Amino acid sequence: MEDETPQRLLPTGSCFCGCGNTTAIGSFFSRGHDKTAEAALLAVRYDSSVARLLDHHGFGPSESVLDAAVAEGGWTICELCGYAGAPASVRNHTRKYHEKAK
Repeated sequence: MEDETPQRLLPTGSCFCGCGNTTAIGSFFSRGHDKTAEAALLAVRYDSSVARLLDHHGFGPSESVLDAAVAEGGWTICELCGYAGAPASVRNHTRKYHEKAK
């Protein structure tokens, strides 16, 4: 059986979108460039947009992709405000928005 674990990516110090910017230690992208790269990849490889991709997979205003990510994708929800994200993202969110308020 083949090992299907993807090779671990390591930040290189250069933005992964290809813009040439230097990134912070431990970061793959300059601020906001992850979304730019995502949109560019959809345009180049799928001739599509995020909205069309969501619709193609049955998600949209009446079928939440966030709920599906929590139910099936290992995401969690901030118990204080309902923010949904990967566990590390929710921990960062909690530190940034809720622990300072105490």
